[in-house]
Amino acid sequence: MLEPLYLQLAQHDVLSDAERSMLAQVVSGGKEFSVGQDLVSEGSRPIYSTLLVEGLAARYKVLESGGRQFTSLQVPGDFVDLHAFLLKTMDHGIVALSLCRVMFADHTKLRVITEKAPHLGRLLWLDTLVDAAIHREWIVAMGRLSKVSHLAHLICELFIRLQVVGHTNGTSFNLPLSQAELADVLGLSVVHMNRVIGSLRKSAAVNWANHTVTIVDWRLLAQMAEFDPTYLSMTNEPR
Repeated sequence: MLEPLYLQLAQHDVLSDAERSMLAQVVSGGKEFSVGQDLVSEGSRPIYSTLLVEGLAARYKVLESGGRQFTSLQVPGDFVDLHAFLLKTMDHGIVALSLCRVMFADHTKLRVITEKAPHLGRLLWLDTLVDAAIHREWIVAMGRLSKVSHLAHLICELFIRLQVVGHTNGTSFNLPLSQAELADVLGLSVVHMNRVIGSLRKSAAVNWANHTVTIVDWRLLAQMAEFDPTYLSMTNEPR
């Protein structure tokens, strides 16, 4: 169950057997969430951090008007709320976009990692830094890219993140989001979202049918998205 986490951390630096063993002792339990359920609720004060081991989830904020904005998507191997270890109170929610399976890391045990295993602590710290980098990239995409380019950027990002944890099939991956949920990512109406998806399909960069996205021309897609994966810190080097 922890393999997605191991794969993700090992992408950044060597993860020793002792560190894998320590993570196995820290992360335990398990729970399933159905579509639309909150993995973590806004305003809560978690005493553990939630690790997504299967499924797709999203960080989100809801306005008084009822409008919802997704601020990032979470894939297997992600701690969806590791920052709550220090921030304490959640200022946003995390919702399941598909059937999600999670495990939990008690904050008292995470504290032991920071004190007794500094290298592993730095890798977990990097996890939160990559989250912040993703947020920055999403802000730029939201504010400065065309909506078709923004969607292309999202597909590039998800493909790379899912490929790392073994959730792609060749150049294809499952994207179980409805058009309404994609609209909450891009900040669009559902009608406008439908047009944007149609425009991307016409570009010949991707095939998209029945929640399966197949990248036909990576170079074209990345060019449309102005995609540079540096922000994902996927190079393996000493941390």
